[in-house]
Amino acid sequence: MEFTLPIINNPVDHTKPVRPVRVPEAVETGKKAYIVTFGCQMNELDTQTMYGLLAGLGYEKTYDIEEADLILYNTCSVRENPERKVYGQVHSLKELKEKKPDLIIGISGCMPQSKVERQKLWERLPHVDLIFGTMNIHRLPELITQVQQTGQRVMEVWDEHGDIVEGLPVVREDKLKAFVTIIYGCDYRCSFCIVPQTRGRQRSRRAGYIINEVEQLAAEGYKEVTLLGQTVDAYGKDLGDGTTLASLLWRLNEIDGIERLRFMTSHPRDITDELIDCMRDAEKVMEQLHLPVQSGNDRILKLMGRRYNRRQYLELVEKLRANIPDLTLTTDIIVGFPGETEEEFEDTISLVKEVEYDSAFMFIYSPRPGTGAPNLPDHVPEEVKRERIHRLIEVQNEISARKNAAMVGSVQEVLVEGKNEKEPGMLNGRTRGNKIVTFPGGEELVGRIIPVRITRARTWTLVGEAEVPAVAGTA
Repeated sequence: MEFTLPIINNPVDHTKPVRPVRVPEAVETGKKAYIVTFGCQMNELDTQTMYGLLAGLGYEKTYDIEEADLILYNTCSVRENPERKVYGQVHSLKELKEKKPDLIIGISGCMPQSKVERQKLWERLPHVDLIFGTMNIHRLPELITQVQQTGQRVMEVWDEHGDIVEGLPVVREDKLKAFVTIIYGCDYRCSFCIVPQTRGRQRSRRAGYIINEVEQLAAEGYKEVTLLGQTVDAYGKDLGDGTTLASLLWRLNEIDGIERLRFMTSHPRDITDELIDCMRDAEKVMEQLHLPVQSGNDRILKLMGRRYNRRQYLELVEKLRANIPDLTLTTDIIVGFPGETEEEFEDTISLVKEVEYDSAFMFIYSPRPGTGAPNLPDHVPEEVKRERIHRLIEVQNEISARKNAAMVGSVQEVLVEGKNEKEPGMLNGRTRGNKIVTFPGGEELVGRIIPVRITRARTWTLVGEAEVPAVAGTA
């Protein structure tokens, strides 16, 4: 089957929408594909793209691994635990492979981008047929065809990124909300982070391609778009034409049909006054920001290579809240970074109490091969890391519960996403600040943005009553 996708070289007029690349229509083969996804939203979008590419080869998505003709693991290397799970789960497929010799098993994503890791995968998992990385996902149809035609194992991992491939098909499960990657890679070299190795240097997509994609999503009925990037607020810095995340958001704000715009993940160094003004003034840009701090101590921040100090971070938070009073602020925090003392950890506790995040992703430091942090002295004992993170979680849970409780009695603008599978007769939706709200209602409300009065608060979610006539008889 012929399947070619052109590589788009960036000299394109980004001020104009462009047509997406034409992808062959799916053929019916009866074959089924099953993909296991670990990691971030960008990995989720990569999986959706792989399903789109596989549709061109005649594969349908299945939720039953036993009936799959193709099983792929889309991996993450940010922490050690997901890597261990991959080895365990893929090893357990050996028996299934023996029963179904034609079954193709593949491993993709961030793990193969490490030279050491991909060699281990190749040697320890001999029943794996295909290994490929994050930078050559668009090559998936050719790689599968190569496995099928030769009967040989195939490994293709690009260590250097090429030009951005535009127009790849995407199979999305959610019909209301969509992810759109706008920038790949990262030029920061944080000492704990493996992203520059797994995703490459920073490369921004031209605005025209992004606008075209979001316009197409609007035509398909999508209401919310989240712009993705490892450092999404650095978008445009490498284009050299003055394009910024703020200027892109203003253009997307004008697209009819799209009601909500979000972006993640941001680096504190790249939050500009222009972006803050856009978040304040652009109606469709939500009052939500994920702003990783990682630590509240200056010495640890310097060892991490974060390029800001505690004072600068707190000044940025103050400016954000002065301009966006209803801002929902979330963060990432690493506990037990090499050399972190009890006093330095307490600095993180005090920062969390001062900022009062709505929620936080809190992680125990995990050494990543190829990064600088594992070479630092005085690694914190595991039992100390665990004790510290439990203390931090307790502090943050109390803050999250208190901030949610303060919303009781308020009326929130909620995008209704669907039924609450655990509570019959209830719907789920999200506020502009991305907080989950559960409330009684019928399925006719799904896809609408409605006012919901908050009646009760839980630690992580809110409960309410929709203030629309359609709900009156269902409460």
